[in-house]
Amino acid sequence: MRFVPRQEVSKKIVDAQHPEVTAWRCECRKCGHVFRVYPKGVSQKQISKRVNGMAVMLYILGLSYGAVEIVLSSLSMGIGKTSVFRAVQAVTRQVPGLKREKLLGGYQTKAVGADVTSVRCNGEWVTVGIAVDAVNGMVLSIDALPGEDAEQLQAWLEPIVDAVDADVVVSDDADAFKQVSDQTGRSQQVCKSHVVRNTEALVAELSEIIRAGQDHSLDAIGILPAQALADLASLTELIHARRPEDQSRLEEIYLRYAQARKPGKGKKYDVAYRMRNLFMDRWNLWPRLTFYRTWKDEYGNEILDGTNNHCERAIGWWIKERYRSMRGYKQEQSALGISRLIAFAGNNLARGLRLADLMA
Repeated sequence: MRFVPRQEVSKKIVDAQHPEVTAWRCECRKCGHVFRVYPKGVSQKQISKRVNGMAVMLYILGLSYGAVEIVLSSLSMGIGKTSVFRAVQAVTRQVPGLKREKLLGGYQTKAVGADVTSVRCNGEWVTVGIAVDAVNGMVLSIDALPGEDAEQLQAWLEPIVDAVDADVVVSDDADAFKQVSDQTGRSQQVCKSHVVRNTEALVAELSEIIRAGQDHSLDAIGILPAQALADLASLTELIHARRPEDQSRLEEIYLRYAQARKPGKGKKYDVAYRMRNLFMDRWNLWPRLTFYRTWKDEYGNEILDGTNNHCERAIGWWIKERYRSMRGYKQEQSALGISRLIAFAGNNLARGLRLADLMA
């Protein structure tokens, strides 16, 4: 044997089942170094990995560091809130992947969903980007971003899309994501829920103005109010149906308003020009809005549902839900680490996760 056991020693610990364990002092025959060997789940620290895992679990579920201390102390597991903080921070450093530079090893998907949100850190707002598997909702990456313009989003998202070998980007209808899709050569699915809500709001606003009869800009391009209201109603119908072949109908409607002139500098946009822009935008957006109708598997089933709901849920569940009960994070790294830890736990909901296994 290379190592020789020299002495059996007892060690008092904070644990749910064993207040005391037995460790062995061993000696290396070659160099004479003496060290201790502890039972599984115990280290040189006083608190067992089981208790640390329980502390992290309670924190993830929404308790504060102080509240975790009270709960565990009431269960005869005396642990201070500073120890709870250290346990949580230690686990966040052990979460595998979920960073742009180090994604889940070898993971691949056909489509990546992307979105941005913000959290308050030490009195300042930090932009956070989240990327998910748009097919099953698995969180791929949570990263701090310097901003939300196209170049910054591309610098963040392109390595992720390349790493998982995705062909499609799913996002909201922000122009920055459209540019990222075009510049990286990927197809894009724009979230139908965002577009439907925005369109319905604009149609309702414009219809009300037309019925009021106070804006006469439509007269200049020869459009009657009844025709304008009918076109808005048609747009609503098309947006709800989302048939790829209806793009030509949108083009036809747009051409009726194409001659509307932009008001002079400093003047408010009139109804005719706003309708021109609305129909032009939806006409150009149509291939991205209806992409999911044509992208199907070998059995003819749609692969995507046309929304970015996986991203929205990930933001709500894994970032905002824990964040709402706080006054904000103190450090950016804590915001990212906690969000990644909760998302990692969410990724493992189906098969379970032993938080104690992530203890250093």
